[in-house]
Amino acid sequence: MYKKTVIKVGTNVITKENGELDVTVMKNIVEQIVRLKKSGVQIILVSSGAMGAGRASIKLDKNTGDVTKRQVLAAIGQVNLMETYKRLFGRHGIVSAQVLATKEDFRDRRHFLNMKNCFEGLLKANVIPVVNENDVVSITELMFTDNDELAGLVAGMMDMDAVVFLSTVDGVINEEREVISIFKNKDTQWKNLASCQTSSFGRGGMSTKCKIADKLSSIGITTYVVNGKTKNILTDLFEGKDTGTRFQAQKRNLSAIKKWIAYSDGYEKGIVYLNECAEPVLREGARSLLPIGVTKVEGSFEKGDVIKIINHKKKDIGFGKVEYGSDMAQKYAGKKGKKVLVHYDYLYLS
Repeated sequence: MYKKTVIKVGTNVITKENGELDVTVMKNIVEQIVRLKKSGVQIILVSSGAMGAGRASIKLDKNTGDVTKRQVLAAIGQVNLMETYKRLFGRHGIVSAQVLATKEDFRDRRHFLNMKNCFEGLLKANVIPVVNENDVVSITELMFTDNDELAGLVAGMMDMDAVVFLSTVDGVINEEREVISIFKNKDTQWKNLASCQTSSFGRGGMSTKCKIADKLSSIGITTYVVNGKTKNILTDLFEGKDTGTRFQAQKRNLSAIKKWIAYSDGYEKGIVYLNECAEPVLREGARSLLPIGVTKVEGSFEKGDVIKIINHKKKDIGFGKVEYGSDMAQKYAGKKGKKVLVHYDYLYLS
């Protein structure tokens, strides 16, 4: 069905009410992943649960600051989380590896390539990467919305076919309390249905999942929201059974690099504003962004960084990987005969 998949498991799926890891549920998920892997599916597992596991292991002074509390709980809980995965995968002769990430790892080309190379090496070595936010070093401005966001970024980076969000609900529920089986291209009715409520231990909610699923589908990655506590939910999904909610991928022929660029909203290093003529020219076909179409440059960026592109009506129209830095971009803005700022191969228009 899908050859490359990110599976994201939420905190409340694999923890009990007191925060302790629910090994029975984890065992069920691992066994399904093993079956999928043996059938030829490449899988990256994004797993929450470290902070919840930390809460179950230690009680902190009530005066402990929020950031410190987060760091301490994550540092303690991450050990328990990874040790459990190591043991469960090891029973099947499969090696798992820990990958910790912060937002900064997705903000420039060098960090992006380092992480991408790591994932490629692990998958080639037949290892299951287990990814989590690095809460120990993350501070507020470097935090992801939650691991749903991290899963989406990894999927875009690795050009995955699908993302599966394992939640504690059966999917997106309509007003009649029924699961909506599919959202087709550009169907945004989920905005009126998805709850903004977060879990007891996690930071995200159904609204976050739907926003990310909608974004992933727009760049050609099919996304599911299913109940991770349901036995055999993953194998049922991969066998084509109707389960959970599917966000249907748009049929877009985007390269892996363009998928990463397309997913860069909030991670861009700068902004360029276009004149009235530039956007129509860019949308004509395989056209690169030239400095003559730029009216203003904001931010500080270097060659290889991603920038946001805004038209003359101040509407976001896309992203691009720049060929040179912000100093030169400001110098060239509005001038003829200057070097391409964003080559077509690294330009994404929404």
